[in-house]
Amino acid sequence: MWRDLAPLGRDSGSGGYRRYAWTGADAECRAWFRAQAEARGLAYELDRNGNQWAWLGDPLAGDAVVTGSHLDSVPDGGAFDGPLGVVSSFAALDELRARGARFGRPLAITNFGDEEGARFGLACVGSRLTAGQLTAEQAHELRDGDGITLPRAMEAAGYDPATLGPDPERLARIGAFIELHVEQGRALDLSGDPVGIASAIWPHGRWRFDFRGEANHAGTTRLADRRDPMLTYAETVLAARREAELAGALATFGKVSVEPNGVNAIPSLVRGWLDSRAADQSALDTVVAGIEAAARACADRAGIELSVVRESFTPVVEFEHALRDELGKILGQRPGGAAPVPVLGTGAGHDAGILSGSIPTAMLFVRNPTGVSHSPAESAAEDDCVAGVLALADVLEGLLCA
Repeated sequence: MWRDLAPLGRDSGSGGYRRYAWTGADAECRAWFRAQAEARGLAYELDRNGNQWAWLGDPLAGDAVVTGSHLDSVPDGGAFDGPLGVVSSFAALDELRARGARFGRPLAITNFGDEEGARFGLACVGSRLTAGQLTAEQAHELRDGDGITLPRAMEAAGYDPATLGPDPERLARIGAFIELHVEQGRALDLSGDPVGIASAIWPHGRWRFDFRGEANHAGTTRLADRRDPMLTYAETVLAARREAELAGALATFGKVSVEPNGVNAIPSLVRGWLDSRAADQSALDTVVAGIEAAARACADRAGIELSVVRESFTPVVEFEHALRDELGKILGQRPGGAAPVPVLGTGAGHDAGILSGSIPTAMLFVRNPTGVSHSPAESAAEDDCVAGVLALADVLEGLLCA
């Protein structure tokens, strides 16, 4: 499975993946998912929001256990973020069948669409729509960098956007959702454990900072006469690092656009996007407020106009304690599983976090030896991936066959 999936959407220059929603690479990944489902005799289904499902058992019976993740990527992303969870789900089913497990509940494997938000700027579009955290009207307003709306992109890919919207009937049939994911950090590497259980997802959001100055000639305008928004933006980037360090949080300006974007032109507009995350809401509020205050102070001194818009936000997600504890109990009862499986928080958002407001959810993490993610250098050892599959199989068996 891994060999078949690996070349899809991979850029030959960077070595990273460009699997953006509703593109050719996305279509190839979706075809791969469907082929895996049909090869196992699973009932394939596409829901109203473009998410893919593969069912074992009656989808209408209720109390289903669902596992899976996503197949799309960030720009030049790594091979493991998302796909590891989908591949491991199919592999875990294969393992359970090899064990002769007898299921008392329906099982589904899913691929949620547009989790990374790389094309339309909003993460977890598929799961947000399903959970009603994104309305059809809001989804229809999403545009990519070329001005193409989400509905137009779906239509171009052969899907009907008229069905977009909340899917409470589907969620009501799910008793638990378990997502396996490569760890995006080094906690497991430092503890020496191949697999961990998620405790919570930090609150996080994205803010757009627009710095407006005055375009002018780079070769003739005196420094004293300039209203250069790039300088204010640069000072804001440094302020973000300072504020994050003070609060023990994270803050990153990872995307920027410049107008008119000429080498010999002073910019008229610099637009930067801030991603900030913290262990609790208070710390996050402190960081973002500190960054904005520093940006406004600098902008006022330089005669720069500043506007700040929060484009997305996800509050802290505490995974359901009962399900989380059940995973720990199941994994602790395995042969050689006397040591407790570590429980750790994460600053990364996931479909499981979005769905947690509607259904019981939990996550398993697989060790990442370098902690690198959202990069072609993202990696996980084969032995650890196998350990993740076996842990997921044990969890599914404990939930499905109880």
